[in-house]
Amino acid sequence: MLKKFWLPTLALLMFAGSVFAAVDVNSADQAALDSITGVGPATSKAILAEREKDGNFKDWADLERRVKGVGSRNAVKLSAAGLTVNGKSYEGASAAAKAGKSGDKGTVKSADKAEDKAADKATDKATEKPATGK
Repeated sequence: MLKKFWLPTLALLMFAGSVFAAVDVNSADQAALDSITGVGPATSKAILAEREKDGNFKDWADLERRVKGVGSRNAVKLSAAGLTVNGKSYEGASAAAKAGKSGDKGTVKSADKAEDKAADKATDKATEKPATGK
């Protein structure tokens, strides 16, 4: 009777451990990077090429700066899926993951909207024509 309980439980724990294992961007090969939800072949190749060109990533900001397509929103998703930089998750990723699991995505959406508005204002200001003085 006990064998019937422990064998499936042990198998489930082993499976869960392999699914939720963290993948560090500085030591992962292409297959490991591709195993992260949200990282496709193009992104994994870009990560590997950039890592080979300029060395390991120092932190998440360094990864975002050097790899096209990895911005703060995508970094949150990748971190929640198990990607780490030097063993560290992206700040705010756990809060975003909790919000997504509970169905309360309002906090993440409002932060995204505020970020978008700030970017729009910066773009508008940069493209604004100077007054001619007449």
